[in-house]
Amino acid sequence: MLTWALTFLVVALIAAALGFGGIAGASAGIAKILFLVFLVLFVVTMIARAVRGRPPV
Repeated sequence: MLTWALTFLVVALIAAALGFGGIAGASAGIAKILFLVFLVLFVVTMIARAVRGRPPV
């Protein structure tokens, strides 16, 4: 999922450099959403590992 977020981030940066505002905005929005989803899943996983008694990473 992080790969998708990074992919959309790169697409947004390229589109912004070329001046395509709508495409850049949409790609940046998707990248932000995917990044937040990834971050939430990471935190939930770390909490679940801590509850099970395993040290986080």
